[in-house]
Amino acid sequence: MALPWALAVLSLLPLLDTRSPACAKFRAAPITDVTLVRLSGKWFYIASALRNPEYKESAKMYQAAFFYFVPNYAEDTIQLRQYLTMGNKCVYEAGILNVQRERGTISKYENGREHVAYVWLTKDPRTFMFAYFPEDEQNVGLSFYADMPEVTPEQWSEFHEAIKCMGLDKSEIIYADVEKDQCGLLEKQHEEERKETEEELQEDRALG
Repeated sequence: MALPWALAVLSLLPLLDTRSPACAKFRAAPITDVTLVRLSGKWFYIASALRNPEYKESAKMYQAAFFYFVPNYAEDTIQLRQYLTMGNKCVYEAGILNVQRERGTISKYENGREHVAYVWLTKDPRTFMFAYFPEDEQNVGLSFYADMPEVTPEQWSEFHEAIKCMGLDKSEIIYADVEKDQCGLLEKQHEEERKETEEELQEDRALG
């Protein structure tokens, strides 16, 4: 199942050059530690527009989703913890994403193949986008994330602009619905367990 971070999921070659000059800003750039710092933390899946059949069907299954990114700067990986609401039930998944710094991509191997997302940073640091198959009209896609479950008109505007630049239409957008989220209790339980583990480790170090 495609992950919502990769919905679930650019090399340095120029993209979208045949389109409006205003679209030139929508392209991947090499990933740096600064990029990873910006991507770290909790994010909500807001919406996506996808033509790849697998990704599109997966997106339709997610009523709501949020996740945590914890980068490992030395190993060029990101720890992923994600909470998905599907069929009014919470599903928790964890894994490791690989970072390709020069290509500006993040990827994960799943079901024997690699899912690749191209990182598009927005002008607003509280949002970002992932692009998929940007040069393939039949499979092109874009997903939108924010650090809050609700976004402002200005944030929506940038996503809509990117949709247009990708050759997609607003009618293709699939929206998440935070009101249907069923993962709040499980997230709270995990955070309490993580806090207890950290406190135990600190006590062990103090005694050590």
